[in-house]
Amino acid sequence: MSEETKATIEEEKTAAAKSEEKKKKKPAKKDGELEKLKAELEQKTDLLARTAAEFDNFKKRTDREKSGVAEYAKASVIKKLLPIIDNIDRANGADKESPEYIKGIEMIIKQFNSLAEVLEITEIGKSGEQFDPNFHEAVMHIEDENFGENEIAEVLQKGFKLGDTVIRPAMVKVAN
Repeated sequence: MSEETKATIEEEKTAAAKSEEKKKKKPAKKDGELEKLKAELEQKTDLLARTAAEFDNFKKRTDREKSGVAEYAKASVIKKLLPIIDNIDRANGADKESPEYIKGIEMIIKQFNSLAEVLEITEIGKSGEQFDPNFHEAVMHIEDENFGENEIAEVLQKGFKLGDTVIRPAMVKVAN
């Protein structure tokens, strides 16, 4: 073999050896990166699981609080209604023909109206108003020249609203 050929073969062997070394070093480097990425993925997965658990606990706590607030609000209204209920019971046990009975019923109505005012409950549906299906429920129609078109002729059952929320629409008789 010529010197040139021997030198070429030697260079090829050296290049092959270097290539083998690089191959051996790369997996080690890649294994380190892979372990690092696995650790980071595990951290992110753990963080996600913790965040999901915290959110679930937050939802449960919020639901409990809402339930508690609703229960407190109901109890507050019932507490305000109890004196009226007590007076109704007293009136029920009284002589229905006595003037005190009539006076007691009037006082109960006055007491209820003042409670409605405190709770900001307003009455809706009065005779002479224009019919509005958002606030009134027409259960009867009449032909009467004394009333205008779609005017409430008679309120059969009072309606109530709290702020802009209709609690109960008024049942009315509407003129055509």
